[in-house]
Amino acid sequence: MTMSKRGVATDSQNAPEANKAAGMKHNLREAFRRDRVWPWLIDEPQPEINVAHQYILYVESLTLSFDGFKALNDLNLYIRDGELRCLIGANGAGKTTLMDVITGKTRPDVGTVYFGQTIDLLGRSEADIAQLGIGRKFQKPSVFEAQSVFANLELAMQANKRLLPTLLARLSGEQIDRIDEILGIIGLREQGRMLAGALSHGQKQWLEIGMLLVANPRLLLIDEPVAGMTAQEAEHTAELLKTLAGDHTVVVVEHDMEFVRSIAQTVTVLHQGSVLAEGSMAEVQNNQDVIEVYLGEEQ
Repeated sequence: MTMSKRGVATDSQNAPEANKAAGMKHNLREAFRRDRVWPWLIDEPQPEINVAHQYILYVESLTLSFDGFKALNDLNLYIRDGELRCLIGANGAGKTTLMDVITGKTRPDVGTVYFGQTIDLLGRSEADIAQLGIGRKFQKPSVFEAQSVFANLELAMQANKRLLPTLLARLSGEQIDRIDEILGIIGLREQGRMLAGALSHGQKQWLEIGMLLVANPRLLLIDEPVAGMTAQEAEHTAELLKTLAGDHTVVVVEHDMEFVRSIAQTVTVLHQGSVLAEGSMAEVQNNQDVIEVYLGEEQ
């Protein structure tokens, strides 16, 4: 029998077990040292988006080839902060590929993409780019159909996704108010407790837009938002997107020319991976090159 430093009697035969326990405590302390654990538990602050020159997206000399086919061909595009921009063009014009590059899904062969004046998006992961404030909505709505509309927005709420914050996360009153605000913006406040799977196609599209909005993105990339919608739903969607512009920068890819006419501030026409024309809808409609390669008989 021996005495511990605290004056407690201990059995010397248990010393190996005590040493083992002490070693485990030491290892835990080492593993959870602030300088080691903090990078894993806490997100680093995101850099400020510099829009001093009034532009939020700079795409320059972007080129990308797939098996010899140039999906993007020396493409240059500049998006103003807070504007509503429409991208149009025939299938294969490069619209989806451009969005893939902006969001980090695809790497170009040549060119640069900057978010604001100083943030180089190339080489960043899709998750990093989303955290910077770029949200993307694909054509087909992707919602959690077995969850309520409110729960879908809660799941999408911008939050620290690292280990500790996720384990401890609870909605604050401010976050609940924000979700309620989003429900009002997208016109689904009355459907808040309804299962997302019970919504109409158009309502699911609005919910997915809401799921982007709760993360408060600076730039929204929206792919064919009115595909499959009724005329009434398309009209609501047009009003929604026009409302979002200003507080957010909204880039819409759409084939429905009537819808584009109803929302467009500036239209960019892509053709064979390059910008063919750009301007107001009236300017684009009267552009002879655009008429020949894309709009055709619609004029």
